[in-house]
Amino acid sequence: MADVTANEGATLPTDKEVPSHEYIDEPVIDYHGDPPRPNGWMYKSFTIFGYRMPWYASPSVQLTMVALVCFMCPGMFNALSGLGGGGKADPTLADNMNIALYSCFAVVGFVAGTVVNWAGIRICIAIGGTGYCLYAISLLVSVHKYVGGFNIFAGAWLGLCAGILWAAQGQIMLSYPLEESKGRYWGWFWAIFNIGGCVGSLIALGSNYDVIEGAAAVKDGTYIAFIVLMGFGAILALGLVDAKRVIRSDGSRVILKKNPSLWSELYGLWETLRFNPYVILLFPMFWSSNWFNPYQMNSINGAYFNMRTRGLNSFLYWGAQILAAAILGPLLDLKSFRRTVRAKASLVALFVLTMAIWGGGYAWQKKYTREDVVTPEHGGTFIVWDWTHKGYVAPMFLYIFYGLYDALWQGTVYWYMGAISNSGRNCANIVGFYKGIQSAGAAVMWALDSNKLPYMDEFASNWALLSGSLLCAAPVIFWKIKDHLEIEADLANTGEDITDVLPEGHVEKIH
Repeated sequence: MADVTANEGATLPTDKEVPSHEYIDEPVIDYHGDPPRPNGWMYKSFTIFGYRMPWYASPSVQLTMVALVCFMCPGMFNALSGLGGGGKADPTLADNMNIALYSCFAVVGFVAGTVVNWAGIRICIAIGGTGYCLYAISLLVSVHKYVGGFNIFAGAWLGLCAGILWAAQGQIMLSYPLEESKGRYWGWFWAIFNIGGCVGSLIALGSNYDVIEGAAAVKDGTYIAFIVLMGFGAILALGLVDAKRVIRSDGSRVILKKNPSLWSELYGLWETLRFNPYVILLFPMFWSSNWFNPYQMNSINGAYFNMRTRGLNSFLYWGAQILAAAILGPLLDLKSFRRTVRAKASLVALFVLTMAIWGGGYAWQKKYTREDVVTPEHGGTFIVWDWTHKGYVAPMFLYIFYGLYDALWQGTVYWYMGAISNSGRNCANIVGFYKGIQSAGAAVMWALDSNKLPYMDEFASNWALLSGSLLCAAPVIFWKIKDHLEIEADLANTGEDITDVLPEGHVEKIH
C-alpha cells in the first residue's frame, strides 16, 4: 500500500521514526528516544531513580489503572463471594442475588462490547464500578432487615454494571499491548486484580478472627470496608483515558472504528461471528470458566469451614491466582518458541492439569454429601472445621490448587482471544461474548446450587465440562492461531476496510 501523507499542518517524522500503522492527527514531538507523540501532559514521560516512567496515555499505565479499579471492585466482590454465601451463614440469599446477577450479566455481556465501543472505556468502567458498591450495601442492610427486593435489584444492577466493566477491561487487556506482550500484560493485570481478593479476604479474616464456633455471618465492619473500597474504585475509573488517546511503545495506536454509532456496533456483533465463525468452538470454554465458582465457594469453603477459616482459604485461593498469573503470563510470551507452539502446549498442559487437580478434588468430594454438613443452626449435627482441625491441610492445599487452576484457565482463554485479533473493536465484541456466555453458565450453576443439587453432581458437572470444552477448542488452537496477525488480515476478519478504523482527521503511514 502506498504511503499516505500527513494532513496539512502535521509534522511527519522520517520513515525510520514512524512505526507501521501510526495515526497522526496533530503536530508530533520527538521525545528523545521515545516514539514521536502529540504534545500534551498525558504523553510526557519522566525519570525516577534512573528509570524512565511510561507516559500516562500508555498501555502500561492504563492497564495498571484498570487493574487497580478491578482490585477494589471485582477484587473485593471476589473476596466476599469467596467466603461462601456472600459472608452469610445461609447461602440462599447470596445464591438468589447471584442468579439475578449472572442472568443480567449474561444478557448485557453479549452487547457490552457494543456499548464500550460506542460510549468509551472511561465512562463504562466508572459506571461499572457502582454496581459492586451497591451489591455490598444490600448485603449489609440484609443483616439487619429483610430487604429481598433490594437484594435482588442490587444483584441485577451489578450484572448490568459488571458486563460493561469487564468488556471495557477486556478491550484494554487484549488490544492495548503489542502482540509479543499480551501474556505478560494479562499476568500483570491478573496479579494486581487478585491482590484485591487477598486484601478483602484478610479484612474478613481479621474482623472475624474470634468467630471459631458455628457458621455465623461476617460482621458489619467487614461489609463497610468493602463498600468504601468499592466506591473508591468507581471514582478512580474516571481517571482513565479512552482508547483513541492511547499510544503504544512503538508509536502505534489502537485500531478503532471511525465514528461508531450504536447501530454500527450492534451490527459489529454479527460481523464478529460472520468473519470469525470458529470462535464458536471457544464458547464451551467460555461457559465453563465460571461454572466452578459456586461449587468451590459454597460447596467446599462455605459448607465445611467456620468463618475465620473461610477467610484464610479465600486468601490462599486468591494468592494462588497471583502466583499462577506471575508464572503463566511470561510463559505465554516466551520468545524461545513460536506463538503457534505456545498455543498448542498451553492447551495440552491445561488438559493435564484438569485431570490432575480435579482428580484430587474427586478424592475430597467422596468424603461428604450435602446432607452430611448440616450444622446445628439448621437442625443438623455437623461441626464446621477450623484451621486447627486435624486433617485441614489436605483441603487447604486442594483449595490452593483450585485457585491456581482458575487463574490458569482464565489467563489461557484471554490469551487465545488476544491471539485471534488485535482490533480494539473486535476484541471488545469477543470479550462481550466471553463474559456473556461465562455469566450464563454461572447463572445456571448458582441456580442449581440454590436448588440443593448434590455436591457430587456439582463436582462431576465441573470436571466433565472443563475437559470437554478443551477438546472443543482444540481445532481453533491448533489451526487458527497464527504466529503473527497483520493489520490487513485482522481487519478482514472484522469485515472492515482500513478507512473504517481511522477517526476523522487521522491518517496512517503503512510501510
